[in-house]
Amino acid sequence: MRLRKSYDDRVILGVCGGIAEYYNVSSFLVRILFIILPISLVAYVIMGLLLPDY
Repeated sequence: MRLRKSYDDRVILGVCGGIAEYYNVSSFLVRILFIILPISLVAYVIMGLLLPDY
């Protein structure tokens, strides 16, 4: 299974939903981690541009 943006669980770009599907965890947990971590906005934008769609 490859890391991709989510089609079903997307709020903005589907990055958190894709990470949650890849690691089989809750997308809510991944979103909380992206809010807490200091470099998360930069990482989110980069992943949103580089990850393939569903």
